[in-house]
Amino acid sequence: MIADPLLRWVVTVLFVVAAGIFVTALASGRASGPRRVSELLHVVMAVAMAVMAWPWGLGVPNAAGMVFFLLATGWFLLRGACGSGAMCGGPIAWYHAAMMAAMAWMYAVMGALVPGQHGSGHHGGGQHGGGQHGEHAMAGEHAMAGHLGMGAMPDPAGAAAADPGWITGVNWFWTGFFAVAAVILAYRYFDGRRQHRSAAPELSADDAGVLGQAMMAAGMAIMFAVML
Repeated sequence: MIADPLLRWVVTVLFVVAAGIFVTALASGRASGPRRVSELLHVVMAVAMAVMAWPWGLGVPNAAGMVFFLLATGWFLLRGACGSGAMCGGPIAWYHAAMMAAMAWMYAVMGALVPGQHGSGHHGGGQHGGGQHGEHAMAGEHAMAGHLGMGAMPDPAGAAAADPGWITGVNWFWTGFFAVAAVILAYRYFDGRRQHRSAAPELSADDAGVLGQAMMAAGMAIMFAVML
């Protein structure tokens, strides 16, 4: 979760509006079968990120989320590898694959599932339990608190420990990656609107899609920034 209420609402609005744009694209019926799957994956990602910003989002099973978005990464890698045909995703599919991989990484870090991370491989993806299992779940929850900008949580068992530096380095990479992507996509959106406004004053489906992706990138940059 994000501790600051204003920032939490900012990222929630970004992801909810983006999800609405992708749902609209799905409802239009113009997308092909593979593209509909891709749009649906973007909807799931936007909703998952909005949920992650809130305290009750800590109850989502991290291992399940990680596996789901790894599979989504594979889907976009396949779409990128098949070229630019009608059934393929073209070069942008590689960016979408990176988005899904970043999402899987975020779930892995939040759940202390990264090899070498304190408590990795010991707790049940955010689920609480009794005995030793419950202690490991608390360790993972403590890690989530530190990564997502929460205040320190009591840890009588001494479970809290700093993560390896390379994990922070990866988070820095994703923060910069999505910050740059947000700027590029925002430029593409406003440039597209400038070019299309004279012919079609209303927002085109392509422009709306770019706007949704820009919002997703901005939200992802913020979420990774609060993990640093």
